[in-house]
Amino acid sequence: MATDDRPTLTRDAMGVAAGIPLEVTPGGLEELRRDVQRLFDLEAIKQLKHAYFRCLDTGNFEELASLFHEDVTVHFKGGTYEWALEGRDAYVAAVSKAFHRQSIGHHNGHHPEIQLVSEREATGIWYLADQMWILEADFKTSGTALYWDRYEKQGDRWLIRDTRYERIYEVNEPGTKRPPLSTHYLGRFGGPSPSSS
Repeated sequence: MATDDRPTLTRDAMGVAAGIPLEVTPGGLEELRRDVQRLFDLEAIKQLKHAYFRCLDTGNFEELASLFHEDVTVHFKGGTYEWALEGRDAYVAAVSKAFHRQSIGHHNGHHPEIQLVSEREATGIWYLADQMWILEADFKTSGTALYWDRYEKQGDRWLIRDTRYERIYEVNEPGTKRPPLSTHYLGRFGGPSPSSS
């Protein structure tokens, strides 16, 4: 355990076990089809997570909701906050309060480590690099984190069933000067900030 009673960020501590080996199955045409399907599933999960980051930073909450299982569990641990939520609607409602006309989000997920556990379940570890400005409060947070997710396939679509992250580092800068923006997408298309409603 870490000195502050948080677990170390190892695969074992995150509960990420080795998945189906990524090797060609000996056999005939049906086995080849199954192997190709696994490659498609890996790509679909990558696209799912990339869509998640895009939808966050553009405040696209309708599409964001479509990426989650209705019973998703969410647990995020930052340096100054901790979110623990149950259910897609609760998560989308909470995150919509952070991405609004008075905010700027910049979230990138890198280095996916995806494990197919079965034909309908997978896990993923992602390295996050992000910056978040709350303009009306002159406040900026930046840092990195490790996400670890569980995915479930419903019909032909992969959904996020469980998502967690823990910060590697976090820098908070209160009193940060407003950046000289030449464009601001959420400023045009985001909803009102909680303080203005």
